[in-house]
Amino acid sequence: MAVYQGARQRAIALPRAPRLGVGIGVGVGAGSPALPRRRRRSAVRARRGPSRLAILLAAIVVAFAAAFFSLSQDIRVSATGYETESLASQAQQLQNQAADLRNSINRLGNAPAIKTLAVSDGLGPLAEPLVIPAR
Repeated sequence: MAVYQGARQRAIALPRAPRLGVGIGVGVGAGSPALPRRRRRSAVRARRGPSRLAILLAAIVVAFAAAFFSLSQDIRVSATGYETESLASQAQQLQNQAADLRNSINRLGNAPAIKTLAVSDGLGPLAEPLVIPAR
């Protein structure tokens, strides 16, 4: 592989268009071969930054991402609130049911209440006990 002093490494990113008017015989001296000048990127040379369209698109993407994140958090919070209300309602129903059962136990635990329930179900009072004498 032949290497000469004026060799420069070419950029890999994008191929450059061939320059017109560069070669032997063009330049200061007609007898000396002119080496191509090292090119700088046009954005750096012209001191241009990113375009307004690119900045606008980036701002739109960031705003959309922020709005999507905010919406997902709002949905999660509302779903959690709904679950909390549902669980609180179930807990209240269970407390009411437990209070009803306690009241029923207190009411039915007394002897007169048991006797009243037995009579209402068709049971009658027992007769005097029958004593059988032993032989």
